[in-house]
Amino acid sequence: MIPRETIDRIFSAARIEDVVGDYVSLKKRGANLIGLCPFHDEKTGSFTVSPSKGIFKCFGCGKAGHSVGFIMEIEQCSYIEAIRQLAKKYHIEIEERELTAEEKQKQDDRESMFIVNEFANKWFHEQLWNTPEGTAVAMSYLRQRGLREDIIRKFQIGYSPEKAALWDVAKKKGFQEKYLLNDSQNAPYIGTGVCGKSENGKLYDRFRGRVMFPFLSVSGKVVGFSGRLMVKNDKVGKYVNSPTSLIYEKHNELFGLYQAKQAISKNNSCYLVEGQMDVIQLVQSGIENVVASGGTALTINQIRLIHRFTENIILLYDGDKAGIKAALRGIDMMLEEGINVRIILLPEGEDPDSFAKSHNASDLKEFLDNNQHDFIRFKTQLLMEDAQNDPSKRSEMILQIVRSIAVIPDIIKRQVYIKDTATLLSMPEDVLTRKVNEIRKKEAEERKKRKETEQRQTDNSQAETQPDTPTITAAMEQREEQHLTHKERNILNLIQVLIRYGERVLYQTEDQIITTGEYIISEMKNDSIDIANPLFQQVIDEYIANYQTPNFVASVFFQHHPDTHISQLAVDMIADKYQLSRMYSKRSISENVVQEVQQDETTILPELVQRLLLELKYTVVDERIDSMQRLLKEAQNNNDWQLITAILEQQPQLMEIRQQLCRALGNRVIVR
Repeated sequence: MIPRETIDRIFSAARIEDVVGDYVSLKKRGANLIGLCPFHDEKTGSFTVSPSKGIFKCFGCGKAGHSVGFIMEIEQCSYIEAIRQLAKKYHIEIEERELTAEEKQKQDDRESMFIVNEFANKWFHEQLWNTPEGTAVAMSYLRQRGLREDIIRKFQIGYSPEKAALWDVAKKKGFQEKYLLNDSQNAPYIGTGVCGKSENGKLYDRFRGRVMFPFLSVSGKVVGFSGRLMVKNDKVGKYVNSPTSLIYEKHNELFGLYQAKQAISKNNSCYLVEGQMDVIQLVQSGIENVVASGGTALTINQIRLIHRFTENIILLYDGDKAGIKAALRGIDMMLEEGINVRIILLPEGEDPDSFAKSHNASDLKEFLDNNQHDFIRFKTQLLMEDAQNDPSKRSEMILQIVRSIAVIPDIIKRQVYIKDTATLLSMPEDVLTRKVNEIRKKEAEERKKRKETEQRQTDNSQAETQPDTPTITAAMEQREEQHLTHKERNILNLIQVLIRYGERVLYQTEDQIITTGEYIISEMKNDSIDIANPLFQQVIDEYIANYQTPNFVASVFFQHHPDTHISQLAVDMIADKYQLSRMYSKRSISENVVQEVQQDETTILPELVQRLLLELKYTVVDERIDSMQRLLKEAQNNNDWQLITAILEQQPQLMEIRQQLCRALGNRVIVR
């Protein structure tokens, strides 16, 4: 178990803006920072970081939390792994706690794979620099390609010898075979795949005889490899890549992103190329904000990775037909993601690698700056050349351009492109506008239908599998007020007060001090108010178990709680969206009290807590009366006179209690 003091030190040291800034490009907006959410697809930033509160909150998808919670989400790791990562970042020593068997297995699998990849990467590096075969074969090849030693080291390029050796060294060092291989029969696939196994059961090196390019995650971990042949061989592919695994998916990675992320943020733009050598040669020539899709068709996940750091992408492809086709293939996907797209086509016969080698740094930069084309002009020019004087082809060409414009989410940007296209094609602007709107309307209807179908399927699936008792995860997913019952909404209001001010003294006598949290919980207990929502109950249980701890501060305790459901709820309750004064002012309180609330929320705690408890009690009694009415109707239908008599005897008492609560609330509107 990690001591609480150590965890507090880590939370104190881990500035949320620094932690998030390693993964997301943030811009200043008032007292906060804002960027694109890394957890869901969005075109405009709704992901907010509050340095003063030490939290992040996405108002699009609802993800929220502290620095540790962010690492857990972005790296898909456990609480302990995230604590360890931040401790390493801020040079804080920690003591490990004993994990559960399930946690340990999951952590072991991921960590073992990262360790194997790191070992393999260092071994490949060692073979390149410190073996006769590496220096004579691979290093000579890299130097012939014009690479400097500092660039080779920057990208951690290595070499896998022709004769099998890695598997032997790895086995001798005690690495388990399952992490060296890759079990493609069971997903998520366990094992890095740096080795393979022949039919006779013998291990071999997957990448033998190849120059090795490691793929690094945004945080710098080795997730996979790409091995390149140095001589042409028609019998095998030029590149061999790591197989899909628990930590690597080729279509979700970008080569060079780890090295380029700071330059991308600094320049607010990113050059996108196809191959690893394209990236390396451009970086060597001074163009550092460049990444590669790895020779595969560009994917939406790769686009979103870049979008976390900039909304400006410059496609830099070969000038031949294949390069043009590759450029066109990704344009619409990027436009739909809200990316500003520009294209640079190199002279025919050139690729970024060869072009960078044949130009000095200043000439290269000048060419890149002066030869960027707006996507619409680029696409229009290409398609017009293809259509020439064929009306049918010209009509189809115009439709293709209009479809590209239609996916742009920003209405102003769409209109600018419509105007430019109308000028370029000598078309009436209103005709293009109508067509764009028609396409967007049709697509919106199709999306709505797909969403409704998916929702029906989800509802049916949940109805079949949902347990009788809701899980904490389910409760968390339904925490938004519009999904809560009246009673849960009332309890949530009290939970908010408990999280924000639970340790504050609410009442004090000569011999007793009662905190806000104590009073709320005791009142609910005295009235036998049950809490069906397991998340709310867990918050109360955690408060009871910890509020007497020295220096206990409820907001800090819950915000830094290791259970991400609790910590996210706490962040939601602390965020401006849920300010107590706003909640309070909605309850028809007098203007002078509202002004007092806005000056200092804590000054009205006693009155607010009393009112929230009265509202909860009113709801509980109201529900009991409704339930009794339904029971009475059922008893009357069954002619159960004994039950009818018992209900009629109890009803007046409940009605009187409800009337008393209504008077206590001052006949104000009950928030339901």
